[in-house]
Amino acid sequence: MASMQDLQNVAALLQSSLNPATGKQSEQSLRAAEVQPGFSILLLQIVASTDFPQTIRLAGALFFKNFIRRRWTDEEGNYLIPATDVSAVKNQIVPLMISQPPTIQVQLGEAISIMADSDFPERWQNLVDDLVSRLSPTDVAVNNGVLQVAHSIFKRWRPLFRSDALFLEIKLVLEKFCMPFMTLFQRTDELITENEKNKAALEPLFQSLLLIIKIYFDLNCQDIPEFFEDHIDLLMGLVHKYLQYRNPTIETDDDNESGPLEQVKASICELIQLYSQRYEEVFSKILPSFVDTTWTLLTTTGLEPKYDILISRALSFLTTVTKSPERAQVFNSSDILQQIVEKVVLPNMSLRPSDEELFEDDPIEYTRRDLEGSDSDTRRRAATDFLRELKERFEGLVTDVVMSYVDRYLQQYRADRNANWQLKDTAVYLFSSVAVKGTITASGVSATNMLLDVVGFFSQNIAPDLVDPTTHPILKVDAIKFIHTFRNQLTKQQLLEAFPVLSSMFLSPEYVVYTYAAITIERILSIRQPSSSHLLFDKEDVAPVAQELLINLFGLIEQGKTPEKLAENEFLMKCVMRVLMTTKDSIIPYSDFLIQHLAGIVTETSKNPSNPKFSHYTFESVAIVIRFVSPAKPGSFDSTLFPVFLNILGQDVTEFVPYAFQLLSQILDASPQPTLPDTYSPLIQPILSVSLWDAKGNVPALTRLLQSILAKSPAIFGAMNLLEALLGVFQKLLSSRANDHLGLDLLESILYYIPKSQISRYAVPIANIILVRLEKSRTEKLVSRVTHLIYFLASAPAAADKLLGPNFATEFFDVTPNALFGDIFVHFVLAATPKMHSPLDRKLAIVGLTKILFDSPVFVQKYNSQWEAGARVLLTTLQSNSLVDAFEGGDELPDAEEDLAFGASFVKLNAVVWKGLDPASAVTDVKKFVAETIRTAGHGVIAQVGPVSDEVKSGLAALAV
Repeated sequence: MASMQDLQNVAALLQSSLNPATGKQSEQSLRAAEVQPGFSILLLQIVASTDFPQTIRLAGALFFKNFIRRRWTDEEGNYLIPATDVSAVKNQIVPLMISQPPTIQVQLGEAISIMADSDFPERWQNLVDDLVSRLSPTDVAVNNGVLQVAHSIFKRWRPLFRSDALFLEIKLVLEKFCMPFMTLFQRTDELITENEKNKAALEPLFQSLLLIIKIYFDLNCQDIPEFFEDHIDLLMGLVHKYLQYRNPTIETDDDNESGPLEQVKASICELIQLYSQRYEEVFSKILPSFVDTTWTLLTTTGLEPKYDILISRALSFLTTVTKSPERAQVFNSSDILQQIVEKVVLPNMSLRPSDEELFEDDPIEYTRRDLEGSDSDTRRRAATDFLRELKERFEGLVTDVVMSYVDRYLQQYRADRNANWQLKDTAVYLFSSVAVKGTITASGVSATNMLLDVVGFFSQNIAPDLVDPTTHPILKVDAIKFIHTFRNQLTKQQLLEAFPVLSSMFLSPEYVVYTYAAITIERILSIRQPSSSHLLFDKEDVAPVAQELLINLFGLIEQGKTPEKLAENEFLMKCVMRVLMTTKDSIIPYSDFLIQHLAGIVTETSKNPSNPKFSHYTFESVAIVIRFVSPAKPGSFDSTLFPVFLNILGQDVTEFVPYAFQLLSQILDASPQPTLPDTYSPLIQPILSVSLWDAKGNVPALTRLLQSILAKSPAIFGAMNLLEALLGVFQKLLSSRANDHLGLDLLESILYYIPKSQISRYAVPIANIILVRLEKSRTEKLVSRVTHLIYFLASAPAAADKLLGPNFATEFFDVTPNALFGDIFVHFVLAATPKMHSPLDRKLAIVGLTKILFDSPVFVQKYNSQWEAGARVLLTTLQSNSLVDAFEGGDELPDAEEDLAFGASFVKLNAVVWKGLDPASAVTDVKKFVAETIRTAGHGVIAQVGPVSDEVKSGLAALAV
């Protein structure tokens, strides 16, 4: 039992963590305390205690959730806290969550979901029984707590791929939960009916109903359970009742925020969309009634923002229904399609006053919602998707109906541009909706409606708006967006002509205008040539305007006067990144300007990282400048960037630390200095500290940095008595399934660079560590990496002062008298060789295997019985179609990460390129190397190993020609 003093101390730290001035230090103190036994229970006591203010209890719940995410289990599923704490947390968490207000419930629910992910059902078998036992026929508050817990557990199934383990877990839940679930659904319906005029009673009941609908989806997300199929009329009857339910008592007066009833109906639309997509056979009889109700809902619901999600989901449901050719036939007439456009599409596609307010008051949110491919639920996107699906079914009819409105609206706009500009906005959206064929991907539109002239529409109706200063800002955005949407349909020359116009938009005072210009320029520069992986635009196309573009972009970004405002607009920084990617070494003349601005932005945003995408694009931009400028101006940025990175490390800016390590490694690799610069020496001891390696996001970058240091100064670890600490890092990485490949990467650098005199006494312990891991926790990935290690060692030139070469590769694992390498070679190495796919891996496999077979007296003498098996794999690998002659990758940068969020995961900087350590760099033509080796040593070796089949002999002879 924690003492009152302990409670007060932790509560005080939680309180001070809410203060920006003391937050970082308090967080570090809490992180230091969390390793103590009983800490998790102490946090739960604070959350449960009404003696503490709500803010402290909520901070405690949030810290508890993050603590569980960090320290519940490791990658292997082993608990990281004492068994007594695990048991106590499981016993306390469910009843505690049920009793808490919604804000705290959300945090505890996420914690339960994390715990259930590793423990349920095997190690938490009573969880569902515990939940079911707490359901009450009368206590709605308790039921809502139970349902919240259940949803937090079951929703984990939604994105998962099917597996036996997953279906076993779902089956266990269904056996215990289905009947209580249906009973509660019915009882909730009864209570809603009984309290029809009682708002205070209805609000928690509709919270129950919302959770019931969400759990209905959870339980059916992978497959339709037999129970739900057997009771479909009863259950879907209740669902249908609430899709058409109306009651002024529970309807919200707020026009902007959706209320309980709107939320329930939106969730119902999501559920029936699942059923119409996945379970049409079961759902087909009652589907028409849902379609009719949805149609009524769409044509009678107002345009207020509170209905936006509901309308969006309802349209998504109808879009799914339309995907069925049979069901879509009901729409196969001009009159019906005209009704659909008139009553459903136009009201939801037209600009509303609330949209104009958003454009003015929250332009970044307007942009994110409007952007094609956004995950925001908007009426416009849903109406567009519905119209496109109808057009896919009835292209001619839909095109005719829609274009009649487009033409009418454009005529009205021309008659009075000031009064009717919204009509042109609708016309452009309508045209774009039916002009696109198929889906729009990140690469843009691949095909268009052959009945429409997209380029002609652009010339007549869009291009003038780009240059006319009197055009309404929203129509200017529409014009820019048209280029963005149909960029693949415009020629390179047309896009080049549009470039100066788009660039001029950076001088616009309108936030959405210049943001969309940045988005469109970035996407144009991402276009690839038809039937080619090469980009359409190169540095010669962009270099003349790049400096002006970048000056304007930095000017817009740096309008933000706080870290949060500075990082608000990731689209501007992504455009900076793409311009830099395209111009490459053309930036050299003004690179100091670039680094000064980027360093300033990193310094400011590090005070409060708030936008992970903006941060990633900023660091990617820094890496691009280093990559292309360092060869011409080596070391020119060190004095600017080093203090920035040291500040990030010193302040422990968790979100930025992995980026700092990647860039430190990149700068070191680019340094022409043959030895380690003095600025790096003080970093060596700190980066070997355990705490840094406990943060998952740091691990890949730290490994790379150690490899870069080893390449510059291999003897420094011995000189600082840190070699065993370095090997300790290798052992820690190897013990983790998530990081074992990084451990072997590090080991390769250790063996390649560190002198034999320092490392030889550790060879046997290292080999034993690898063998134990292979024996106890073997995975295909680990076998592949151990194979790579053997080939890496074998392909390196043998040297008296290094543990390298084919003899050492053969002897390395012979740490017992049982001649173990022979078994490893046949069962692991040869089996894994055909699965090595990267060019460098395949090169090292071929060179390494050739050297083992023809240049290792140890192998030939000890393992002659395995020689022919190795020769067969060598022949097969060399004949493989996937063998490539060019082992150097291209210089083109891949697209940056799109799915970015702060957290424990590592995000690689694409501009930080490391092609891998190549111990066989002297071999430039693999086939020639093999041929020369066979000609030189082939006959002698074959004579030593004994009988070799004629097939293998002739195959090797053919290679030697």
